[in-house]
Amino acid sequence: MTTAQCISQTNFVFPGLTSVYHGKVRDVYEIEGKYLVMVASDRISAFDFILSRHIPYKGQVLNQIAAKFLEMSKDIVPNWILSIPDPNVAIGIKCEPIKIEMVIRGYLSGHAWRIYKSGGRMICGVKMPNGMKENDAFPEAIITPATKASEGHDEDISKEEIISKGILSESEYLKLESYTRKLFKMGSDYASTKGLILVDTKYEFGYYNGQIYLMDEIHTPDSSRYFFKETYSDFQKKGVKQRHLSKEFIREWLMENNFQGLKGQSMPEMDDDIVEKVSARYLELYAILTGDELEIGSEVDVLNRIESNILRALTELKKT
Repeated sequence: MTTAQCISQTNFVFPGLTSVYHGKVRDVYEIEGKYLVMVASDRISAFDFILSRHIPYKGQVLNQIAAKFLEMSKDIVPNWILSIPDPNVAIGIKCEPIKIEMVIRGYLSGHAWRIYKSGGRMICGVKMPNGMKENDAFPEAIITPATKASEGHDEDISKEEIISKGILSESEYLKLESYTRKLFKMGSDYASTKGLILVDTKYEFGYYNGQIYLMDEIHTPDSSRYFFKETYSDFQKKGVKQRHLSKEFIREWLMENNFQGLKGQSMPEMDDDIVEKVSARYLELYAILTGDELEIGSEVDVLNRIESNILRALTELKKT
């Protein structure tokens, strides 16, 4: 896929279309008020900003990894997926979203490390132990929820605030916490068989017919961090930066170029070299996690393929 073939944005009009939402990465089409069609584009975001270039195969990687883990986890919690009619598309049930992201961290990395490095020892009402260094494992994985903002930045929030603000009852929150720990264990155990460590990740949930459903993607490089298990302990002892497969790579590149989405900062331009490196990271993670090379189509008109596959899937849905 050349960058010219990347999926930047879709603008389809489907029968029964009731609304369209263009997110940071996905274009979401609501059909007849009861189905969602999610098209995974090749856009990439970091620090809540969409970057200037698109990443070849990124959408396909995200969609197919998410589909794999949603299938693997359906015995833990029901999920929204009905079909994967195209490498870049997921179709599923429209749920009523719970406006909280359940973030779980097994290691002191990313956002948690940035708080820790600045002297903070509390995150989302959870106390982090003293004496830790970057990428050390927590004694037990910690859950650090975030508000799910429709616009702007997601913000850290504690369990106590979620309950006191009436976002969730205590019993609802505890159910989400239980699902989160079970999903994280499943993902961690699977990653370990592939020589990886699932460092941290997030889950989104919603309600359908009064029942909690798992929504969106899970265990993808956009929602998760992975370290290489083989070198983890040695690198920690030596104080060497961990090898990882995740979107943290692009965040680090942005920070090196003085951008963290803060006021007054200008986003750096991505050249062909960084685009190719990021694409290679996504393809590498796909191959490691699935054990297969990504099947790459030869279509010149990718959008036509996607539209045709969606229309065919929607026709089948209406028959059921």
